[in-house]
Amino acid sequence: MRRVLFHLGPLPLHTYGVMLALGVLAAIYVIRREARRKHLDDDRVLDFVFWALVLGILGARVGFIIFADLGYYWQNPLAFFRLQDGGLSIHGAITGGVVAGLLFARRTGISFWRLADVVAPGLALGIAIGRVGCDVFGRPMTGEWFWGVPVNGQLLHPAQVYEFLLDYLLFLYLWWRRGRISYDGQLFLHFVLLYAAVRGVVEFVRYNPLVWGPFSVAHVASIVFMLAAFVLAVLLRRRRAMLLAGSMEVMTGGEDVLFGWGDILGVAVAAGLSLALFYGLPPA
Repeated sequence: MRRVLFHLGPLPLHTYGVMLALGVLAAIYVIRREARRKHLDDDRVLDFVFWALVLGILGARVGFIIFADLGYYWQNPLAFFRLQDGGLSIHGAITGGVVAGLLFARRTGISFWRLADVVAPGLALGIAIGRVGCDVFGRPMTGEWFWGVPVNGQLLHPAQVYEFLLDYLLFLYLWWRRGRISYDGQLFLHFVLLYAAVRGVVEFVRYNPLVWGPFSVAHVASIVFMLAAFVLAVLLRRRRAMLLAGSMEVMTGGEDVLFGWGDILGVAVAAGLSLALFYGLPPA
C-alpha cells in the first residue's frame, strides 16, 4: 500500500486520509438514508454527524495518546496536533461519538438509542472503507501465504485486509438487521459487540504493546466494549418488557425493509475494489 496516493501540486494526498474521507462520505450517505427511513429530521442528524466527527477525532487522538506514550505527549503537547504522523484509536473514536450522541440527544430531545441505531450501519461501512488506507501491517507470517505483504524482507499479515473484509460483513449484517430490531438501541449494541469482537480477533496479528499474556490494550478495550454492550442490551430488553407489561407504546425500527442480492452484490463489489486498491498500489 502506497502511503502517498498522489500529489495535488506540492500537496501530498495520503492514501489513509483519502480513504478516511471516502469512508466519512459513505457513512454520511447511509446515515441520511436511515434517518429518513426512521422519520428523523435530516438537518438535525447532519448536525449530530458533524459533532460526532469532531468529538470522535478528539477521542481517537486522546485514546491513542493515553495508551501509547502519555509521557512523550505531556512533554511535547504540540505533538497532539500532528495528526499527519498517525496515532488514532478506534475505541477512542467510538467513545467520543457516543459522548456526542448523549449530549446531542439531551439538547434536542431525540432518543439517543434511536439515533444510535440510525448511525450504526453507516459507521460500520465508514470504518471498513477507512481501513483500506491503513498502512500499519501485522506480524510476520509463519508461511509463504500469497496474501502476505512483503515489508523489509519479511512477509507480514495484512491486518488491514482482515479487518476491512470483516467490517464489510458487519455492515451487511447490520443492513439486513436494521428492519428486524425489537427495541431502540439493539442495532447499535450489535455493532459495538460485533465490531469489538472483530477488532479483538484481528489484534492477535497486529503489533501492539501487550499488557497481560498475549493480550494488548486494544484487547482490553474490546472486552470492555463487549461487556458494556451485553449489559446494556439486557437492561434495554428488560425495559422494553416492562413497557409492554404496562401496555405502553414501544417505538422500534422493526418495520420491514428491502434486502436482497443487490445489497450483497454491492458489498461484494466494494470489498473487491478495496482489495484491488490495497494490493494494486505497491509502495512508491
